[in-house]
Amino acid sequence: MTAYTERAQGSPLADFVAEHAQVLSIAIFFLLCMVLFTLGSDNFLTLGNILNVVRQAAPILIVAIAMTFVIITGGIDLSVGSQVALINALAAIIMAMGYPWPSVVVAMIAFGAVTGLAQGWFVAYQGIPAFIVTLAGLSILRGFALYLTQGYSIPIKDAPGFFELGRGVIAGVPIPALIAVVVTVVGYVVLAATKYGRQVIAVGSNMEAARRVGMPAKWVITSVYMVAGIACAVAGLLIAARLGSGSSNAAVGFELQVIAAVVLGGTSLMGGRGTMLGTVLGTMTIAVIGNGLILMHISPFFTQIVTGAIILVAIWLNTRIFTTNFRFGAAKRR
Repeated sequence: MTAYTERAQGSPLADFVAEHAQVLSIAIFFLLCMVLFTLGSDNFLTLGNILNVVRQAAPILIVAIAMTFVIITGGIDLSVGSQVALINALAAIIMAMGYPWPSVVVAMIAFGAVTGLAQGWFVAYQGIPAFIVTLAGLSILRGFALYLTQGYSIPIKDAPGFFELGRGVIAGVPIPALIAVVVTVVGYVVLAATKYGRQVIAVGSNMEAARRVGMPAKWVITSVYMVAGIACAVAGLLIAARLGSGSSNAAVGFELQVIAAVVLGGTSLMGGRGTMLGTVLGTMTIAVIGNGLILMHISPFFTQIVTGAIILVAIWLNTRIFTTNFRFGAAKRR
């Protein structure tokens, strides 16, 4: 007869660290970056620079929150930068025709939703890999933006209320940052406390199992790309409002920063696992690195090298170390 014994109770601290290892690791890395750049530049930790960082990081964070949902389902959206550029250019062109900016904002958000919905339909209902669909979208949407603008920047005039969206402050905090905070809170609540959030995680964990228990798996996948399109519309409008113009060259490399932020924050590329807090920390880490390197008089082109290296390391940690079998302070049992 086999005797069974209860498993010894583990240390609460060790269990906590094991459960939140990814978020803790990016939090520590973020703090190290803050310390490094504070020591490297006298201007880094000033109030003006911190506000500048959060203002510039806001569009990235907004799209990264939506991208978290996409990646949790096991997908990816490489077209977000092109979507931002197209909406950025379209908004400027339409406002230059004399249309009021509130109606333009509503129209661009609707356009972003339709664009994302179309890509999601190809992924979910036609079975085309998300990488291929959104890679095609990256080219097509940027091409439309270039065609509409002919490569020129389109100035936005006589829209002071619109400019406030990108340049204004409330209680000393930039409006783009406040919008990003609202989007983050909504994203956190939806993922953690709603039926839809549970469906997103379930579909990312096992789509076939989710479908068999009655979940609208294909619609869930389609919807996350629609959410990404809406987020891109908001980001494109904020960039247009901050710069006072629309350009087909806006948001070049944007998708790299967004994906880096999400993966660095601990969202699994295999799907089924993700955290909004990690995405926030990942976004701010990317923003701080870009800002800190400039203040330390290091070439801004070096930021791309650092971002690429971060993605590689994050993916390695994601797939090799921080798996479901990871245990803090103990070797994996066989």
